[in-house]
Amino acid sequence: MTGAGPARPQGDRRGSLSTVRPGAPADGTEPTGGRAPAAAGAPAPRPTAAVARLTTRWVRRSAAVVALVAAGMSAIVVASYDSVVAQAPGGAAALQVLATNPAIRTLFGEPVALDDSGGFTVWRTGTALGVLLGVWALLTATRLLRGEEDAGRWTLLLAGRLRHGPAVATALAVLTAALLTAGGAVAVAMILAGANAGPALLHAAGLALTGAFFAGVGAVAAQVAGSRGAASGAGTGVLLGMLLLRMIGDGVDALGWLRWFSPFGLTALAAPFHTDRVAPVLVLAAAAVGALVAAPLLAARRDVGDGLVPRAGTRRARLALLGSPHGFALRRTLRPLTGWAIGVGAFYLLLGLLAVSLTDFLQRNPLFAGLATRAGFGDLATPPGFAGTLFALLPVPVGAFAAVRIAALAHDETTRRLGLLLAAPLSRVRLLTGTAAVTAGAAVALTLVAAVAMWAGAAATGADLGLGDAVAGAANTLPISLLGLGFAVLGLGLSPRAVIALGILPGAGGFLLNVLADSIDAPRWVAQVSPFAHLEPVPATAPTPAASAVMLAVALLAAAGGVLAYRRRDLRSD
Repeated sequence: MTGAGPARPQGDRRGSLSTVRPGAPADGTEPTGGRAPAAAGAPAPRPTAAVARLTTRWVRRSAAVVALVAAGMSAIVVASYDSVVAQAPGGAAALQVLATNPAIRTLFGEPVALDDSGGFTVWRTGTALGVLLGVWALLTATRLLRGEEDAGRWTLLLAGRLRHGPAVATALAVLTAALLTAGGAVAVAMILAGANAGPALLHAAGLALTGAFFAGVGAVAAQVAGSRGAASGAGTGVLLGMLLLRMIGDGVDALGWLRWFSPFGLTALAAPFHTDRVAPVLVLAAAAVGALVAAPLLAARRDVGDGLVPRAGTRRARLALLGSPHGFALRRTLRPLTGWAIGVGAFYLLLGLLAVSLTDFLQRNPLFAGLATRAGFGDLATPPGFAGTLFALLPVPVGAFAAVRIAALAHDETTRRLGLLLAAPLSRVRLLTGTAAVTAGAAVALTLVAAVAMWAGAAATGADLGLGDAVAGAANTLPISLLGLGFAVLGLGLSPRAVIALGILPGAGGFLLNVLADSIDAPRWVAQVSPFAHLEPVPATAPTPAASAVMLAVALLAAAGGVLAYRRRDLRSD
């Protein structure tokens, strides 16, 4: 090898200009910071644009579903208004009697402009759609801003030029645009169905701003709390508190001022199709902007992975209930169960306190009892019928609770917390079945809390409702709640992202389908798809054991399928 130059390591081509990237130093070394500069004359890439595109991909499907549901409900109620009023002796004027009853105002809001199809639609759907948009916006905000951070994906994202505050602001801008789109869909649907354009736009703006406000609440909670679960729980508590303020403000004239402190109350104060007040909507807009602006400012003041409320640095080991999957699941469930029990109990206590007022009103006005039946609320004219009918709402929160608990296990999987745990002598089947069993027990506990709360409220006002009757009425709804649990387990077996969507389908989706089918006189087979169509208002009537057995069987089959699929698939990190 005489005459050969020094040996060059294999792959070292520093002497070849063909391998030098445009704009890189001639010796082939990387620029300071390890980044290659953009080509000459090309604009520098905008990291916020990439975040906006990614956020849009994450939310577009669920946003489209929410917008479709909101617009569809609004259009259906506007279009069916004439047939509803035609059944009322005295026409629309007779409906104004509803405004004199505090129980009606507490449950459904103050009835105004019921002589107009748009006003009737606002009263029938306004609060429900506000809750729908608020819950979606809040949970989506915590998933985007805290769930992705807990999974470690924001650590790499923020290692570049993009800072934390602008990243949060960009994600919230996309979420706000989705909510404005949903509001626009509601306005267009109502106008096409025959409602007046101006008030419809005012109503739609209130709905969109309600969602934007709770998106801001979720974003702020994501900065303050140390985990996605804590942020979602805190945000949900705020939403329930705001809804309670609206109910109290509508039901008690002396406390009507409380509505100014709730987005649901502000949209009611706007009174579309009646007074069309813009000031409450402007207050709501200011509150929404304040929450949306506060979140990026708070994000800039904390470290990635931590919350503004610091976690304890050290503490004594707490080993209670860590000896088995069932004990571990119980330990994780006790705290959220307490929060959900307080919310469910407060709601059904309030309903119990209203039992006498509402049943007396409906006994004096049988017309409205019939209209309530068409709206999906059956025999409300007696305390047992009142309890049995309103217990039909119970599977919605209980089913959602079950879905959230299974989703917590899915979150542990996507954040890679289960890898080491399942590397030990612990099978996935034991972990999932333990979690599902404890969640089923928690669902039973929530059902009993609702029964006792309803009975206590009714007893305080002298309503004829025994504790045994209340327990029987609440327990009658348990198969639908467990159906939600079974579908959530099935969702976990299919994909971690499918848990919430499938878990709330029997409860929230079934109830919505039942109400819509009753409102538009859909064919019988359409209504029969909903499990609520097979639910009797116990204790006013006898239960149907066959229907309950079928629902429980379907729940078990769905759960078994989910366990089998979970056992056979790989763990996922996204």
